[in-house]
Amino acid sequence: MSTSHCIHIDLDGAWPRDSTPAESYVDCRDWGPRLRYSTSRREIESFHAFVREREAKFTLFGSGDFHHLTALWLRRLREPFVLLSFDNHPDWDIRPPRWCCGTWINRALELPALRQAAIWGCGNFELNWPGYLFVSRRALRTGRLEVWPWIDRLGASGRKRWHGVERRDWKEEFSKFAQRCSGLPVYITVDLDSLERGASVTNWENGLFTAADITWALAEIRTHAEVVGGDLCGAYSEPRYARWTQRFAADRDHPEEPSVSDDEATECNARSFRIIWNALTAG
Repeated sequence: MSTSHCIHIDLDGAWPRDSTPAESYVDCRDWGPRLRYSTSRREIESFHAFVREREAKFTLFGSGDFHHLTALWLRRLREPFVLLSFDNHPDWDIRPPRWCCGTWINRALELPALRQAAIWGCGNFELNWPGYLFVSRRALRTGRLEVWPWIDRLGASGRKRWHGVERRDWKEEFSKFAQRCSGLPVYITVDLDSLERGASVTNWENGLFTAADITWALAEIRTHAEVVGGDLCGAYSEPRYARWTQRFAADRDHPEEPSVSDDEATECNARSFRIIWNALTAG
């Protein structure tokens, strides 16, 4: 299978059609409601069969509600690689549903070629007790999973458990991580909810990175390792679901809707997209 350089898989209209070159656009909006937030094994495999021949080195797709699709994009990698995720949420929950935007890291950890997954920029309640009870302890113990959260977003329980980072030292810690990746293939996934409020409008809570922070980190990784692929998701879109069970679980999990217009959200996300996408797909 030949792999093109970039593709825009449109699941929900979160990104304008012309975000990437028109020849790399695939209209998957009929799939969106079936895949959003959570889905079944049968649906995920049917979707993968539909898009497999269209896969690309770099993928732009919709809301962070679809972040579990990253585990599909990773399937094309056969040689040992490191997964680097920029995300305000760890997406590590070991509880059902199996295919969900909050559980997909475990699907990635099942891939034989995945050497390590590292999540940078987390800052939500799942890093505190009792949320951290639902992470794969085996993955943490063996070092296949690393988490680098923002210390000032952690509660007392989280600060005791995690070696986090602060604005003053995160680049130093990230440089050490990049050096440990020396000579290894790296796949990078960027969720826009890792960005601070004002730099992105998403369906989830915002993190603390700036777009410039992400581009610095991407350049730092490329200094030491080969980037073999990546994706970007996390723009806001109006939730639409195929099943009431999706809607019920998602409504309980999501924060309040952002108080901006669709045009304002699109303009805000477009600014950060241009900065990050150019850095992600460089080379």
